[in-house]
Amino acid sequence: MPRISDRQRIAQDIRDKIASGEYGPGAKLPSLREMSAHYKVSAEPVRSALLILQAEGLVEGRQGKGVYVTGSRPAAD
Repeated sequence: MPRISDRQRIAQDIRDKIASGEYGPGAKLPSLREMSAHYKVSAEPVRSALLILQAEGLVEGRQGKGVYVTGSRPAAD
């Protein structure tokens, strides 16, 4: 089984939390520092994971304010 990268693992975990409603629309995600500590990684994989989620339209970064879940949630299959 191929090992998935830290950024993919983190992105999937955040995706799951958004899908489950743990992070609802408009919710602010934990800070980079908090997520780095939680996932036991440096800030870089967390930043990469957030960029993946931004590209998917799940979260949006607001300059100086943090990262927020966007209003639309993907339909759960």
